[in-house]
Amino acid sequence: MSRAPLDERAIQRLKLRELRILTAVAQAGTMGKAAAELALSQPAVSKAIAEMEHTLGVPLFDRTAHGVAPTLYGGALLRWARTIFDDLRQGVREIEFLADPTAGEVRIGSHEMMTLGPLPAVIAGLSRQYPRLVFRVTLAPTSPLQYRDLRERRVDLMFGRMVVPIKDEDLHAEILYEDPLVIVASADSKWFRRRKIDPAELINEPWCLPTLDGPTYGFVANAFRALGLELRRQTVESGSPHLMYAMAQTGQFLTVATSATLLLSGKRLGLKALPVGLSIKLAPIGLVTLKNRTISPVSQLFIDCARKLATRFAQGR
Repeated sequence: MSRAPLDERAIQRLKLRELRILTAVAQAGTMGKAAAELALSQPAVSKAIAEMEHTLGVPLFDRTAHGVAPTLYGGALLRWARTIFDDLRQGVREIEFLADPTAGEVRIGSHEMMTLGPLPAVIAGLSRQYPRLVFRVTLAPTSPLQYRDLRERRVDLMFGRMVVPIKDEDLHAEILYEDPLVIVASADSKWFRRRKIDPAELINEPWCLPTLDGPTYGFVANAFRALGLELRRQTVESGSPHLMYAMAQTGQFLTVATSATLLLSGKRLGLKALPVGLSIKLAPIGLVTLKNRTISPVSQLFIDCARKLATRFAQGR
């Protein structure tokens, strides 16, 4: 009698309990530590790993005197085990949401600039309507790291500035709105009451801008270069938008802010766009999700709310 194909044998024999043990062993690095964390005996953990290896016909861990490490086969199974557990959690959360539409959790990947307006606006709007919702926000410094969090299922969706076009076949991207940079200063700045400012007047002023090797600085510098001008004085260089705006609030420094940040938080931050007539285009703001992953009802609520916010920006209010 012929044996069933490997995938059928795995479906019939592998259990969630064994995959949980596999994950625990990989994280702990030893069978003994994993057994203690799972409140199991070490022989029970070793037996579960051995049975999985027998079912699959490959070694899942390399054993050494110092512990264990996943093999190439073990690493592949671990990646899919994380997916299985993530989908199971999503299913449980969906059941909870269906049982009580006012509760649930959404995990959002974003970046720091979004925390100064768009992201809090979406969360606040949803929280007012569904006060029992929980929002878990993971901030990553670059889009590739945000996409990695998405692929590894640490987050349910990414909301932020997108590097377009997104050609990755496993990602679904939706552009929501354009969000250019504008030059800003505080109400205490000598520029505040000017009705019109020539960009050439600003090149020798003290600036606080993002790091020179970052993309945002390049967009700002290139906008001035297109006018035949070169920024000559960047007094403060920082990757923190909070520091940029704090320096502008002193009245001494110029900086840049996105249109959405000014619309939603300009008054609170004490910032105003200067009448320079220089709008600096950046990559658009959008949503990115995994194509092969079902959107949970709570995540869909977040997406719908973000779309409504984008409509507000399009209408300039």
